Amino acid sequence: MGWFLFYFKLRSNISGHPVWMRMYRFWVRVFALSFALGVVSGVTMSFQFGTNWPGFMEKVGNVAGPLLGYEVLTAFFLEATFLGIMLFGIRRVPNWLHTASTLIVALGTTTSAFWILALNSWMQTPQGFEVVDGVVYATNWKEIIFNPSFPYRFVHMMLASGLTASFLIAGLSAYRMLKGDDKLAPKLALKTATYTAAVLIPLQIFAGDMHGLNTLEHQPQKVAAMEGLWETTEGAPLLLFAIPDEESKENHFEIPIPYGASLILTHELKGEIKGLNEFEGEHPPVAPVFFGFRVMVGMGMLMLAVSWLGSLYLMRNKDFPIWLKRTFAGMAFSGWIATLAGWYVTEIGRQPYLVSGVLRTADAVTQLPPANIALSFTLYLVIYTVLLIAYMGTLMLMCRRAVEIEEITTEEREVAKAKMQPTDPDPSTV
Repeated sequence: MGWFLFYFKLRSNISGHPVWMRMYRFWVRVFALSFALGVVSGVTMSFQFGTNWPGFMEKVGNVAGPLLGYEVLTAFFLEATFLGIMLFGIRRVPNWLHTASTLIVALGTTTSAFWILALNSWMQTPQGFEVVDGVVYATNWKEIIFNPSFPYRFVHMMLASGLTASFLIAGLSAYRMLKGDDKLAPKLALKTATYTAAVLIPLQIFAGDMHGLNTLEHQPQKVAAMEGLWETTEGAPLLLFAIPDEESKENHFEIPIPYGASLILTHELKGEIKGLNEFEGEHPPVAPVFFGFRVMVGMGMLMLAVSWLGSLYLMRNKDFPIWLKRTFAGMAFSGWIATLAGWYVTEIGRQPYLVSGVLRTADAVTQLPPANIALSFTLYLVIYTVLLIAYMGTLMLMCRRAVEIEEITTEEREVAKAKMQPTDPDPSTV
């Protein structure tokens, strides 16, 4: 979203057309709301390191601590400082400084993601460390940060974030149009976001394929769970659907595509893929990883179809039919569904380890009574649910309000006043 805002601001500066600034003003409020929610939900993670996962920092704090510290410096010192200028300084500072602040905030969010994903990737594919008396010490920070899975995960996540923002902008813009907003701003925002999504989704498919090859090399048990493959197989089928049964170590109701998994993962029809039975006691829970992967891929394919169809209408200079606007509006939050499903695959797929091959989840979890953890977890869940509902509801309210008040300039109000009848309401209050 930060990069979209920077683009809107640049277009405003270059073209001088007021519609770009109007777009900026609307979406910067969406950004601020999202940023606030991200801070609130992110702080909880720091609490949980102490309350739920004391063994994590005891064992790997020498690596995790500095990386989290860099992220905090980036997020709160860089983003938060210039976010204030971006939100409240548009009439108080020179235009070049406001534009620069928007750029710095966008860079700050990306840099923040860089450090978080460096840590998470190190937890997936750790290197550049040594263990002394049961404690991990860094030996090579370059290897820690640029571990084997980091480049693929970082690119994959940045593209996912771009798609999430694209469909949010397109979806809320379509929602405004469905509510009767016939102004230029939502139409232009919908066009910009649709084209962006149409470009990003093929790149995401390619990046996902590369990420999958990397995962096959370093975490084959995760890939086996993703594919629901129990026995090591040459020419493994791609399962469109199945119900994994861990107790009997087999799948029910399979819908396979012959050789599909081997072709995708090894780029050979009869390429070998190791099965889950090769990793007895070392593989993750199968069902969440299996279904999470299919939700992620399925949503990605739907994004591809919708964004390309929308781009086709735009290239032909045709207005979106009502059903396509409704489709975009319904997919406003689709990016979060795909991203969360992908993180389920990543995080559950790492089990039973918290840091692959170094720290088991069971060795890091707190020794507090389970009832205490269940209580705090339930409270977190309730708070997050309330925040999510409030967030989505506020965005819908902002869109409905924008139908009435967005893009009404001072000049337009004066014209309306001159034309209104004595019984008409004051346009300044609309």
